[in-house]
Amino acid sequence: IFGGDGWAYDIGYGGLDHVISTRRNVNILVLDTEVYSNTGGQASKSTPRGAVARFAAQGKGLSKKDLGLMAIAYGYVYVARVAMGYNDQHTLRAVLEAESYDGPSIVIAYSHCIAHGIDMVKGLEQQKLAVQSGLWPLYRYDPRLAEEGKNPLTVDSKEPTIPVEQYMYNETRFRMLVQSDEARAESLLKLAREDARARWNFYSQMAAMHYSE
Repeated sequence: IFGGDGWAYDIGYGGLDHVISTRRNVNILVLDTEVYSNTGGQASKSTPRGAVARFAAQGKGLSKKDLGLMAIAYGYVYVARVAMGYNDQHTLRAVLEAESYDGPSIVIAYSHCIAHGIDMVKGLEQQKLAVQSGLWPLYRYDPRLAEEGKNPLTVDSKEPTIPVEQYMYNETRFRMLVQSDEARAESLLKLAREDARARWNFYSQMAAMHYSE
């Protein structure tokens, strides 16, 4: 099953959730552009805080929905979050693991988009910066490890090494808010920094926990 974030996070989430809840052996790839790319660029539940889109003209004020964490909560779903521009081998490994898992799997892939307001030639570089900023941590959750008494969650990216604005302000969707409402842009940037730190801390701590059946 292939779909975008508008479907997976938003209007089709109920169906997606039902499919993974059945424990059927189905593989799902979510191409996450963080916006409704094919219908005019409306904000979706995947749109990150501070991004300007239709229905979020003043910059989205809420943080991005964590679809992966919601799937992990089932305990029997293989879940991976990947960014080919940061680590193509990690992306390949996640896809192979997902395919080999006898049960539902979902791979959420950072997908740069013309709606981001970037030179698409530099899309893979932006993917790398997203990971380095902490806004897009990479991980794999493999229920087979739990069966071996191991922690099923592996965080595959490093602690954030660059400020989030180094990633965000390369893109028109974030930068245009600075031009229209500098005070709001600064406020949302501060919250985006907190989002990145909180998400990294949450996943790294969960991955470090001792696990037993």
